[in-house]
Amino acid sequence: MPRATGERFIFSLRELSGALGDLGTLLPLMLGSIALVGLAPTPVLLGFAIFYIATSVHYRLPIPVQPMKAVAAVLLTAGMAPAGLAASGVMIGLVLLVLGLTGWITRLARVVPPSVLAGLQLGLGLALALVSVELMATAPVIAVLILSLLLGLLLVPRYPAALIALVLAIASAQLFDVPGMELGMATAAPFSTPALPSLAELQRAISQFVLPQLSLTLTNAVLLTALIAGGYFGEHAAHVTPARLSVTSGLANLLLTPFGALPMCHGAGGLAAHYRFGARSGTAPLVLGLALLGFALLPGGLGLAALAAIPAAGLGALLLMASGELAFTKRLFDCKPSCWPVIAATAGVTVWIDPFWGLLAGSCAELFRCAAVRALRRHAGSL
Repeated sequence: MPRATGERFIFSLRELSGALGDLGTLLPLMLGSIALVGLAPTPVLLGFAIFYIATSVHYRLPIPVQPMKAVAAVLLTAGMAPAGLAASGVMIGLVLLVLGLTGWITRLARVVPPSVLAGLQLGLGLALALVSVELMATAPVIAVLILSLLLGLLLVPRYPAALIALVLAIASAQLFDVPGMELGMATAAPFSTPALPSLAELQRAISQFVLPQLSLTLTNAVLLTALIAGGYFGEHAAHVTPARLSVTSGLANLLLTPFGALPMCHGAGGLAAHYRFGARSGTAPLVLGLALLGFALLPGGLGLAALAAIPAAGLGALLLMASGELAFTKRLFDCKPSCWPVIAATAGVTVWIDPFWGLLAGSCAELFRCAAVRALRRHAGSL
């Protein structure tokens, strides 16, 4: 693997703002899993805190840590016993660790065409935008206020946009009497180590959690995250490879999910969010990790209550800005017109189904495009 480089740790208000940029993805899924499913809050918060701190030290860039979205979605809609959830994290971790250590994930990254990668980024950005609109709809007045502020702060990038937006969102929620995210029975959930899963729980974990999530993780959390890091930071991100991202995600899940943490990974959207709001070094993930550690250790559920006070509409506005950063990249606008159908097919299937099927659809479209271009050239040469 390449030698680690990264940036020196930078301590500034913009780094603090960048640390908050990905809360629109992190908080709704994390707090929803605690409140609706009844997961123990302390190990969930500690899991994210430890992984964020380790990520900041290892990469020294604003590489994000996020809940695994497919796992969180199934967990919130269908539920899962803690033992089955832990087994899912361990199995996913093992697969990612093997792919990273053997280098197979790197071979996969080399065969993905640029047009398909541009389509995946566009599709993931649009999918995040749809999620952000749902969050903003919970309190449209606050959402419009925060979004207007964020757009205005684009003109003065030296200001910590995400930090200002979150403070205004909390103040607006108090002014308009808008509740934060519902905790339900979260504060009563105990800290506990899951028991061994039954055979039925293992089978369900594989079919509903592991297989759907791996497609998302390999495309969004590994391949695209490495690609976007290289685009943002150039040679300073030479060590942010698909293999390393696969290994760090695998180790985090193997070591932390057995003790009650949610399955976690990195993510292209999270990287775009941290970068969009000012993060340029490992300071942003370090600050967020330390903050989550502090919230986890506060007594009486005070830390969890403080996080839940942030209105969902404000988080949605942050997420919408980050989705645009992810979707509309230089790679997208530099593509040849002949690649546009490939990009459209990839993005459409990514939004409609998931990134794995978007990758397959885009690859097939790219093969068809290349065959059509060769046929046209042969026809032109025969005239």
